[in-house]
Amino acid sequence: MPTAMSSQSLIFMGSDSIALPVLEAIREGRCGPGSIDAIYTQPDRPRGRGKKIDANEIKLWAKENEIPVFQPSKVGKEERLDIQAINPSVILVMAYGHLLSHKLLDVPHRGVWNLHTSLLPKYRGASPIQAALASGESATGVSLMKVVRKMDAGPILDSEKVSVGKEDTALELERKLSLISAHLVERNLGRIMSGDVYPVEQLEEDATYTRKLAKNDGELDFHRPASELACRINGLYPWPASNFEYEGAIIKVGLADFKDEQELESSIGEILGMGEQGLEVCCGRGILCLKRLQRPGGKMMDAADFRRGFELPAGGRLPSKRMSTLVASKPDGF
Repeated sequence: MPTAMSSQSLIFMGSDSIALPVLEAIREGRCGPGSIDAIYTQPDRPRGRGKKIDANEIKLWAKENEIPVFQPSKVGKEERLDIQAINPSVILVMAYGHLLSHKLLDVPHRGVWNLHTSLLPKYRGASPIQAALASGESATGVSLMKVVRKMDAGPILDSEKVSVGKEDTALELERKLSLISAHLVERNLGRIMSGDVYPVEQLEEDATYTRKLAKNDGELDFHRPASELACRINGLYPWPASNFEYEGAIIKVGLADFKDEQELESSIGEILGMGEQGLEVCCGRGILCLKRLQRPGGKMMDAADFRRGFELPAGGRLPSKRMSTLVASKPDGF
């Protein structure tokens, strides 16, 4: 059980390496006086191909820095009472993966604050990074909001914006958002601790919602525009990773671009051959350029290198599958 700490104590809740720059900024004193007194993170889980039970990077960081770390399978009444005993001033959350009870929100004196990786009210929910990329956004960001009972609907204290590169995947964009999250905490944690904050309510009419991703979200429908498919492919890498089937093998796609050709005589899903930007496939509108590919048991590689070991001949045809919706105007709109 955690032990009682100072009235200015900070508890951090998070389970993903995206939060490491935030933790480092606090540890190094760049966010004002004070330190992280306890960390809550997800339990150790099977990881990698061997499914070895292993700790996440947040736990490893906590151990390295000798910060008490707790890994409940859920945040229920017992956990809330433990946190209440700590008497924290602030709880800071980023990519935790557990829902927080309404009663827990009332425990810290200065509130529960969340770093959400979108420019709210756009892309509330579980997959904002992937949704922003798949939607073709040219910019996104991180919002620092006070947590309220409704999902990601709390008032915004501050936000920071980043541009989205043409070939950014979710992996690259996550790195950018990770760094600017630290800037947000540096600017605002001292103000939160002192109570000198004036967050602004979100515009509900502008809200959109995302959901937890599933493996079948990687399926592709070549009847759709090539521009849409390229955005989706880049947004869903590295997980669940877009894919297509060819002669019984499931081929993953790690990076894509497109050419907005207006008139094509080829059929939907037909492989056109190698172009300057990758393996070209005819779509409902335009040409999809598959730049990086991976076969089962292999590694991700440039399309030209991939084709030397796996034949994808011009004239071959890739089957289309129904693509699931990633963004909705209502939380239950999927």
